[in-house]
Amino acid sequence: MRSFLPAVAQQLFIDIQKTYEETSQIPDDLLIALKFVFGPCALLALDLVDQRSVTCLSSPSGRKAFQVIGGSGRLYTCLVSCHYCPCPAFAYTVLRRNDGLLCKHILAVYLCQAIGATLQVNVTDQQMSMLLSGTGNL
Repeated sequence: MRSFLPAVAQQLFIDIQKTYEETSQIPDDLLIALKFVFGPCALLALDLVDQRSVTCLSSPSGRKAFQVIGGSGRLYTCLVSCHYCPCPAFAYTVLRRNDGLLCKHILAVYLCQAIGATLQVNVTDQQMSMLLSGTGNL
């Protein structure tokens, strides 16, 4: 699932998950590593995690999409399976300038998955199709 991320980033999420399962917190050394690997968007993503801004939408066919409420209140539908977020920061920093691995919204999704803080919502296949085609919001 995270094959597009460098091995160091993948290992970081694994370490966060293991530590969080044992202690219910992310230790300082892993927070520093997050900042080192992901730069300034790490703190912004952690803020989104603290605000419980990430929802995983799942359909019976197995499709998943993540909705993240950004700092401005705007809703972004992120597709982690293909590493995509419609936010301007993703388009500029990740796609155009190639300066970052991902935006704060996708990083928040990974962090929420690692610590089990993702809200889960089941949707119909029709609702998922509408969401993914851009013709509907949930």
